[in-house]
Amino acid sequence: MRSGFLLNNRYQLLEELGTGGMAVVYRARDRMLEREVAIKVLREDYSRSTAFQERFRQEARAAANLSHPNIVTVHDFGFHAGQLYIVMELVPGTDLKSLIKQRGRFSIEEAIPLIVQACAGIGYAHRAGLVHCDVKPHNMLVTPDRRLKVTDFGIARALATIHPEEQADVVWGSPQYFSPEQAAGRPPSPASDVYSLGVVLYEMLTGSLPFVASSAEELARLHLEADPIPIREFLPEIPETLEQIVMKVLSKEPSARYRTADQLGRVLMRFGLPQETPPSLRLTPEVVAAYQMPPPPQPSLRPPEESSLDIDWVSVALGLLALIAVGGLIPFWMWVYFVYNPPIR
Repeated sequence: MRSGFLLNNRYQLLEELGTGGMAVVYRARDRMLEREVAIKVLREDYSRSTAFQERFRQEARAAANLSHPNIVTVHDFGFHAGQLYIVMELVPGTDLKSLIKQRGRFSIEEAIPLIVQACAGIGYAHRAGLVHCDVKPHNMLVTPDRRLKVTDFGIARALATIHPEEQADVVWGSPQYFSPEQAAGRPPSPASDVYSLGVVLYEMLTGSLPFVASSAEELARLHLEADPIPIREFLPEIPETLEQIVMKVLSKEPSARYRTADQLGRVLMRFGLPQETPPSLRLTPEVVAAYQMPPPPQPSLRPPEESSLDIDWVSVALGLLALIAVGGLIPFWMWVYFVYNPPIR
């Protein structure tokens, strides 16, 4: 497909935005709703698999049900001219991987707000029962005002249905960010996404990945067996607390990490952000509201001497009534006693 192509008699492809090993992304115009969208058209050889087509539809439906400010909205999906496609909101800006290549590394004040936004979006999906399975900076779009949106939910799971001889090219498309359990071929969980978020945060802070190798097999071994170099060996100015958070997230065992992206997001929020964070890097109100801790109980504004004299008159009245009722029964019980036990004369 090329620019100008009319997809499914509805979407006019305008220009190519990017290409990868499995798909081409276009800016397009939805002629029915008269709006611009982004369309990811999968490679024809992937689209031929019947099993993949069905799984792709299932994952696209699940992704379309996700509505969150830090998730790219899925509008539509379909099959045309022998290729599967998925229609998404058009997000201005660029992907986080490109920003890392441009910047080298991010300061704490720049990295934490972006990662917390990623945690908010992925955490929302975790609460909906979905695991992303392919968390990496390539799948995080950053707008010019530093709002982050996560994309490509479920595509990795759909790709797992293709033939084993083809699977290697897909599964190892970005092995730098896979969790140890994914590298070992085990099913991913929310904790797997947390590990991948830790890899992204490590890369943002240091400018380099925790593990680098010349082959996918060696990368898998490093994820399974090796410990990453502590961040403070690169950057002594990084707070020790933040280093501990990152190392916990990169634990080999899923049970040793934070269980969901929401948990990691809350920890990073508690870690704190400087007051001088520029407005463009501050968290969206939705993220702050989602991760905000309940306020501590406020002390009473009433002076102590007033509080000590505050009498609950309703309780006092009820107590008096109970006393009168019980006291009124005393003569009755005395009469009963003397009826059956008359005094001896």
